[in-house]
Amino acid sequence: MTISTVNSYSDVSSTSSTTTSNDARTTIDSDEFLMLMVEQLQNQDPTNPTDTNEYVSQMVDYASFETQTQISDQLNSITDVLSSYMNSQGLGYLGQTVEAVGNTTSLQDGQAQWSYTLDSEAESVSINILDEDGNTVYSAEGETGAGSHSFAWDGVTSDGEQLEDGGQYTIQVEALDGEGNEISGYTTVIAEVTAVDASGDEAVLGIGDSSVLLDNVLAVVAKQ
Repeated sequence: MTISTVNSYSDVSSTSSTTTSNDARTTIDSDEFLMLMVEQLQNQDPTNPTDTNEYVSQMVDYASFETQTQISDQLNSITDVLSSYMNSQGLGYLGQTVEAVGNTTSLQDGQAQWSYTLDSEAESVSINILDEDGNTVYSAEGETGAGSHSFAWDGVTSDGEQLEDGGQYTIQVEALDGEGNEISGYTTVIAEVTAVDASGDEAVLGIGDSSVLLDNVLAVVAKQ
């Protein structure tokens, strides 16, 4: 078959499991602290009572410690909420290079990058790059082995014309076995995220003049 995966191809889902454990309790709250102090006062040696100033100092130190602990917990909670919000809205991807299920991307810094995966080994692989009007601007032969293969295009057409950055370009991969049967697979785009649109039901990442669904992101790719 001809591999031509649209950028809204499919949702990428994952499952995760969590485990919990009962940690031993190593702290007390303010009510318990006050009860301990009262208990200590009731059972102190009447011939050698504890200095009142020492008790006051202990109370002040504990109150300060408890306040700092509460502030720290609140800050951690705020950080977790902000981190979760940024991830869910895709804001954390701004400026990052991502790989996402799709077939349409833009020329960025004179290059467009894709990857295609073949379910089995092919006898021949033909790659066509189409512009926004569906015209083939570049053609090449691709790698035929089963698995994933990267493909980069420098924006030079088959006629030798250097295209400018921007615009949307779509990859089409046709893979055939030795008997001329089409081999199935899928394509991905690799590009830098330049914008995030979270106004709809699903967050969308802008990659130049093109876009991909946040749910279709497979990985964050380290810059070369």
